[in-house]
Amino acid sequence: MTDIPYPDSRVQVLDTVAKLPNLPGVYRYFDAQENVLYVGKARDLKKRVSSYFQKTMSSPRIAMMVAKIARLETTITRSEAEALILENNLIKALRPRYNILFRDDKSYPYLKITTEQTPRMTYYRGAVDKKHQYFGPFPSAWAVKESMQLLQKIFLLRSCEDSVFANRTRPCLLHQIHRCSAPCVNIISHEDYLSDVENASKFLRGRQSEVMQNLESKMMAFAEQLKFEQAALVRNQMSALSKILHQQSMETTGDSDIDIIAVIVEGSRACVNLAMVRGGRHLGDRAYFPSHVEDAQLAAEDHIEIEVLTAFFAQHYADQFIPSQLILNIEFDAPDLMVALMAQCGHRIHCSFQPQEQRRAWLEMAVKGARLSLARMLSEQGSQQARTRALVSVLELDIENIDQLRVECFDISHTQGEATQASCVVFHHHAMQNAEYRRFNINDITPGDDYAAMRQVIHRRYEKMANIEITENGENAKFKVDRIMPDIVLIDGGKGQVEVARQVFVELGLDTSLIVGVAKGEGRKVGLETLVFVDGRVAKELGKESAALMLIAQIRDEAHRFAITGMRAKRAKARQTSQLEEIEGIGPKRRQRLLVRFGGLKGVSDASVEDLKAVEGISHQLAEEIYKRLR
Repeated sequence: MTDIPYPDSRVQVLDTVAKLPNLPGVYRYFDAQENVLYVGKARDLKKRVSSYFQKTMSSPRIAMMVAKIARLETTITRSEAEALILENNLIKALRPRYNILFRDDKSYPYLKITTEQTPRMTYYRGAVDKKHQYFGPFPSAWAVKESMQLLQKIFLLRSCEDSVFANRTRPCLLHQIHRCSAPCVNIISHEDYLSDVENASKFLRGRQSEVMQNLESKMMAFAEQLKFEQAALVRNQMSALSKILHQQSMETTGDSDIDIIAVIVEGSRACVNLAMVRGGRHLGDRAYFPSHVEDAQLAAEDHIEIEVLTAFFAQHYADQFIPSQLILNIEFDAPDLMVALMAQCGHRIHCSFQPQEQRRAWLEMAVKGARLSLARMLSEQGSQQARTRALVSVLELDIENIDQLRVECFDISHTQGEATQASCVVFHHHAMQNAEYRRFNINDITPGDDYAAMRQVIHRRYEKMANIEITENGENAKFKVDRIMPDIVLIDGGKGQVEVARQVFVELGLDTSLIVGVAKGEGRKVGLETLVFVDGRVAKELGKESAALMLIAQIRDEAHRFAITGMRAKRAKARQTSQLEEIEGIGPKRRQRLLVRFGGLKGVSDASVEDLKAVEGISHQLAEEIYKRLR
């Protein structure tokens, strides 16, 4: 089938273009097979879309894409800012081939200080509101936790859950190691604790000098009142704060919020390194690697960096906090995009391309980080591709494009038959695809029967493949991840587990040649594994140096890790509830009241008889029984 659409479809496309309004909106191009080719936004739809169908094309890549357009759709918006948001959502949902795509990461983490009577600090990820104070966003969870540790050292803020806080009768370990001022048992007055919370907020906003002045005034006031113990505590806070500020080599004066963005492109791969400064403190950086760079619509081959940066701005900042100052390593002139972003965030955005002093050092570090991250990614990618190619060769698979090789690996995990759980992990596009991992709870089998567990999970995973609806052109009617058949079904086990998988495949009418077992070698030593087949092929021992075996071991170990973590969580949950369930007189309602009141099983275990009696429905006799059984 040719990429050039039929003449009648081109006439329809041009007719649609001629009728477009001169209004802002989003446009989408489709090929003859209804695949989305490109999604774009425009201040003037008619002017922008018409430019694609001129006789002279600015780039061979654009011409290649336009030749495939069989249909287009448009959506009118009230403003370019709305078009920006809609474009971002459609790109993430449709993943068009000719758009530069940035992975839709989880939302950035924040440090949250609540506004309840006795505020607490906590790690937070999600939508922010005006009810509490949020500081960030931070580039990583590590950066949030490091900031929380600083606040614990300097201001001794609490981080415990409300259910635990409300039921403390004595200070916890954090107070003993001088990481909490123990407001739960009133060791610190409520007014002094709120003062520490306020100083912590100022510190996070970059107002460190003001915090130091407040602490100094507070210390002098205590001294004048001859309250030397309180004065000594404030002095210790000042000392800790001074030490932290002295150690902060990345510190700057002021309370600036800045994003430093470095773009590096090598060949068909690109890296965008984003470093964050919040409240004057450098919080670290994060590297992004966009896909579809090679196939993307590029206005000019020598301005790929501009196209990558434009895509990053549109997709990243459409639903993320954008500070008022941006520092870039390339000159970026996109007034329409910046106007749309400013309309969305509600404040002016200043871009700097030649910063001085500290900010220049930040930019140089961001550029260096981008180069190192891209070099590391290219090296790892080359190594992983070599492993994939070796696996395809060893298994003699008939695959034209090794990028499309899909491997699904299964493993069973339990503790002496308890909490049996199976895992299925996916390797695709030369990488583990975490979003496609699956866990299966195994029920109704004899505890410890790994064969029965393997039979159940294989059947549950592939039973849908036996009854897929087929369209006239032979394609799946409904395209879902759980209805994609892999090229290899990897079983972590020997002949027994493989035979069980073979029986299930025969029952479902599936190709048994896809099944490959990984039998452990003598002494279970790595490198001595044997590949077991069910289609008549002789078992293979690849040896320690085999690139194919390295990849198989990587996939198998990931399946094992995923199964064990799931099993442990399931086991812990079962054991937590079972200890209370075993006590006569504790039903679901009383168990729930106890767990909610004391914040979990550990809180119930630590509670006294008097504390237990205070829970609705718990008599003195039952409280004594609970106390005795959980000790």
